[in-house]
Amino acid sequence: MSKVILVTGSNAGIGYELVQLLAEKGHTVYLASRDVTKGKEAQSKLQQDGHKAKFVQLDVTSPASITAAKEFIEKEEGRLDVLVNNAGIAKFESPQNATTVDVAVVREVFEPNLFGLIQTTTTFIPLLRKSSQPVIVNVSTDMASNTVQAGPKSLLHVVAYNTSKAAANSYTIALAHELRGEGFKVNAVTPGFTSTKLNHFGEGGRAPREGAGIILPWVLVDKDGQTGLFIGPDGSEFPW
Repeated sequence: MSKVILVTGSNAGIGYELVQLLAEKGHTVYLASRDVTKGKEAQSKLQQDGHKAKFVQLDVTSPASITAAKEFIEKEEGRLDVLVNNAGIAKFESPQNATTVDVAVVREVFEPNLFGLIQTTTTFIPLLRKSSQPVIVNVSTDMASNTVQAGPKSLLHVVAYNTSKAAANSYTIALAHELRGEGFKVNAVTPGFTSTKLNHFGEGGRAPREGAGIILPWVLVDKDGQTGLFIGPDGSEFPW
């Protein structure tokens, strides 16, 4: 069954590759970008490659933009089957040590990564309720795992980014529990270290298409699939 899917922050990187993978499978996919020009350029590139994708302007830090996107998709499709909360920033170029971090940097990162994610989700839930198999996927990071970060496999402690993603994971847990009775599948997925603009195309990471491939099964999870999980780069459960 063809699904109606929205991927936020999808004009580049993992989001763009996910849109392409979903379009290849025949789904109706909305490529969302806060920048109209970049979004339409990404859509045009997909179309040149023979893939169909629709464009919607969506800035997750703007409630008005989120509402307008919801109303546009509702008018076009009448429902939304899957929301992929992929939009986010890292600000790795700013110092993020726990003892010296500028709180303004923390606030800037939290705006899209947590507040924008929550605002987008709550705005679209009424449209997702019109689906027979509603799904929400929150794109996370290994560094959001408090278990991993507290143990011997601890990764970079960039506190603005990590804390925002850990908070988004906490929201994912609460959301999954609250919507479980309505048949929603709500999960967080980390694709692992993937070289994208977010991390200044760091060396040694997997390609964006590979990262998108890890998220893909959880976007297309069926009514019998699991909910309330944090999924790691190998496709299995990852510690919260």
